[in-house]
Amino acid sequence: MANTSPPAERSRPGARAISAANDSRRVRSGGRAKRQALASAGWAALPPATFVAIILLWAAAVEVFAIPSYLLPSPLAVLNRMIAERDNLIAQALPTLKALGIGLLLCLAIGIPIGLLIALSKVAKQTVYPVVMLTQLVPKIAIAPLLVVWLGFSVQTKVTLVVLIAFFPLLMSSIAAFVSLDDRLLYLTRSMGATRFQTFWNLRLPAALPIIFSGIKTCATIAITGALVAEFLGSNEGLGYALLRASSQLDTEYIFAILVVLTIIGIAINYLIEALEWWLTPWERRQKSGKK
Repeated sequence: MANTSPPAERSRPGARAISAANDSRRVRSGGRAKRQALASAGWAALPPATFVAIILLWAAAVEVFAIPSYLLPSPLAVLNRMIAERDNLIAQALPTLKALGIGLLLCLAIGIPIGLLIALSKVAKQTVYPVVMLTQLVPKIAIAPLLVVWLGFSVQTKVTLVVLIAFFPLLMSSIAAFVSLDDRLLYLTRSMGATRFQTFWNLRLPAALPIIFSGIKTCATIAITGALVAEFLGSNEGLGYALLRASSQLDTEYIFAILVVLTIIGIAINYLIEALEWWLTPWERRQKSGKK
């Protein structure tokens, strides 16, 4: 007798097996996505967790070894001092931020163009580069008293010292960035009839930006040190000046409070630079997402 059941009835067991396999695959895919999300969250939480662990170890060491507060205050004591001195800390931070901001902008305006000039011009490499290297061989601390004599206790002294200390790493990274382009790409753009400006804007500058931003991060870190050194030697205001006064009075709690403020400033500047890099280099984001 011929089988008169519909084709759907005959294929139902196979269809159920395929559906079950698809459901199992979706479950495994969902589980894998959850594990990846948890791993990403854990990886992102690792830096703050490390910071919290250091704070806890600090507090435990103070309690266990009974360290006097004039040697190492507890984190809670530093936090209370920061709250009590918040107005004074803000007032002292503003001059430092002003000198730091102006100095960083001048480093960008000076370091990157000179780096481009030295990278692309043999004449500039033979004339400008030796002069820049000579200025770096002179200790900046030795120049600071001259700046005080010439410019006085002013923001110009601090800005000048910040630029002298911080611009060299940015200059070197700019030179390395602009010469890192593959010559074959330049031959390709020339063969396609691109002008020098088009080659620079569409090829050389985008290829150089990641290296330049690495130099900017280094420059910003050194610039904070430069601002503090300038306030140590030639200023009557700012976090460096407050740090010097607190050190002379053995006010350890206030010294740690100033160090915390400086750390916050450094972290904020670093995140600001990373946000700017994220915005200006979208192709880097696509590459990183493709690797993931």
